[in-house]
Amino acid sequence: MTATTTFAPLQNDTFLRACFRQATDHTPVWLMRQAGRYLPEYCATRAKAGSFMGLATNVDYATEVTLQPLERYPLDASILFSDILTVPDAMGLGLSFAQGEGPRFASPVRDEAAVAQLAVPDMAKLRYVFDAVTSIRKALNGRVPLIGFSGSPWTLACYMVEGKGSDDYRLVKSMLYSRPDLMHKMLQINADAVALYLNTQIEAGAQAVMIFDSWGGVLADGAFQQFSMAYTAQVLAKLKREHNGVKIPRLVFTKGGGIWLDEMGTLDCEVLGLDWTVNLGQARAKVGGHKALQGNIDPNVLFAPPAQITAEVVKVLESFGVPHTDTTQTGPTHIFNLGHGISQFTPPDHVSALVEAVHNHSRKMRA
Repeated sequence: MTATTTFAPLQNDTFLRACFRQATDHTPVWLMRQAGRYLPEYCATRAKAGSFMGLATNVDYATEVTLQPLERYPLDASILFSDILTVPDAMGLGLSFAQGEGPRFASPVRDEAAVAQLAVPDMAKLRYVFDAVTSIRKALNGRVPLIGFSGSPWTLACYMVEGKGSDDYRLVKSMLYSRPDLMHKMLQINADAVALYLNTQIEAGAQAVMIFDSWGGVLADGAFQQFSMAYTAQVLAKLKREHNGVKIPRLVFTKGGGIWLDEMGTLDCEVLGLDWTVNLGQARAKVGGHKALQGNIDPNVLFAPPAQITAEVVKVLESFGVPHTDTTQTGPTHIFNLGHGISQFTPPDHVSALVEAVHNHSRKMRA
């Protein structure tokens, strides 16, 4: 893998400093799914690639779309363009994306025989992801840090059992309740695979890694701790804390996880992502003493006129409160983001209003 020495020095480390709860002169901002269908230039590149996987598996295209939002907006971080389902795809489940539809697996995992077939995939099958990480890191040329990511073991299991997205999670929950042994077996394989996958992204050049537990919030209390959080904790325990002498922050986002914030505060990670249902001030009081917080404006705010977007950004920043400014020690920090991924129908100029408002108002709050 490429050694870090071949990469340009970082010019804007605001995001990384905020991850480590160090003082910054403004609140950093990036957006979940920032390279996506709301950008006309993304749609043009996707058309050239022919399909979503054509885009994700082509290093040049993946690099191009990762950098597109940074050409438009002064964002403080970039995130690898990929999909959370690359790992189960490499396990041989046959991932495909139909135009206008979500992902589908040709071979869902629904019985003992299918679970018995599962194994941690050969990372050579995911070479295209690691090559993209290195390519993007070089193309960024030190402009902002690059975030690598994976789905959580539980979120991957949801797609692996359902075979696609779900409204009721009937199949995966049926397995969880009727054959918890099978579910644990699958989650253990997923946890080992995710840890290896993220560590290989770090070796390829990712400067932070994020675990997306998109479907943790659909679980019952008790089941969440046992089937989602426990396996996220396993992944975190195996992740590299640093690479080539540089510390690598670890971020965890559970959509719908706000009710378990106290427990998630015990996870061995630097940053907890929050969706829009969580009050940032209360979250800061609970876990801000040892975790940086990321989030959490409702993505649908971006459909309001720019003046309203600015007002809502101010509300989110003020709800977190004045971030810590003492450069001699660590303290509560905030990374601005959406409470979930950006909608494909978002007007691109509305994103400009959001990013500008975050930078302007967060500087004012520190003045």
